[in-house]
Amino acid sequence: MSEIRLDRIHNQYVLIAPERLHRPNMSKKHFNKYSRSSCAFCDGNEDFTPPEVFAIRDNEANSPNWKTRVVPNLYKAVQIELEDISTRDGMFESIAGVGAHEILIDSPGHDSNLVDLEIDELKNWLRSMIIRIDDLSHDMRLIHLSIFKNFGHNAGATQEHPHTQILAIPIMPQNELIFLQRNLKYYQRHGRGIVEDMVYNEKIAKKRVLKENGDFIAYCPYASSFPFEVMIAPTKKISSLNKCNRKELGDLASLVKIVFEMLRSQLGDFDYNLYFHLPPINSNFENESYMSTMDKNYTFSIRITPRIYTLAGFEISTGMTINSVVPEECAKLLRGD
Repeated sequence: MSEIRLDRIHNQYVLIAPERLHRPNMSKKHFNKYSRSSCAFCDGNEDFTPPEVFAIRDNEANSPNWKTRVVPNLYKAVQIELEDISTRDGMFESIAGVGAHEILIDSPGHDSNLVDLEIDELKNWLRSMIIRIDDLSHDMRLIHLSIFKNFGHNAGATQEHPHTQILAIPIMPQNELIFLQRNLKYYQRHGRGIVEDMVYNEKIAKKRVLKENGDFIAYCPYASSFPFEVMIAPTKKISSLNKCNRKELGDLASLVKIVFEMLRSQLGDFDYNLYFHLPPINSNFENESYMSTMDKNYTFSIRITPRIYTLAGFEISTGMTINSVVPEECAKLLRGD
């Protein structure tokens, strides 16, 4: 059984999930090259996964010929069936590992990276996330929602077939809670959120901007943590992905494809992490003081971090990263200047 434990020294939560120890290929340098006949995420192998919780399809559930498919993670870090109960034994505090851990299979294509998908396929990918955000938000125990994608061995992927993970938990991670605090103070002083002002200033500076498409912009952040790191964000106030209308979703899908085409042109086939920075999906005692202004000061974003280099002692010991490539130079290369 998993637990979310509080590390009092660092004031951070740690997710203890022994089930994750048995994930495929945890002890191997590279994940296995599964054939389509044995890959659990390939079209026609629906019986290899738990029953789907959502799919974009024109036929019955758990059958072939789907466009996207969401299933419970077989090696889940948290369990939706547990009771949300906390325990304390002296200095030791823990919470039952309540939550949802789902796999969004991006497409039926076994070898299809995001750059290989058509715009309509990318729209389906984003739309599937929106459906899951809306559905999971109905469980009031769930507070923080993390949507992320690990692609390639260097990014921590253990399954070759491209997929995205959706993880909802009953607490606020400390870094997210600190951001909400800073963002509210910034809003109270300036009348704007941090991301909103970052986007505005990047548009003025221009030198790190890669592309604008509709109401979205892609740029290499001023203080990028990784070489060729890219951030995608709205140029107007949109607090969360599930607040996007149909046109905005299309603009975002197109920009995601453009960015990955730019990255591939410079890096070839590369490993990467991609994650969405999203507001809390429900209120609890930790975040309730920030929820009333969320639509006014929070702007969601997507971060793409190519994993060209591995993290080492300095990064692990300090929490800081060393980026060996200047973001302005990355932007020039990606634009083809």
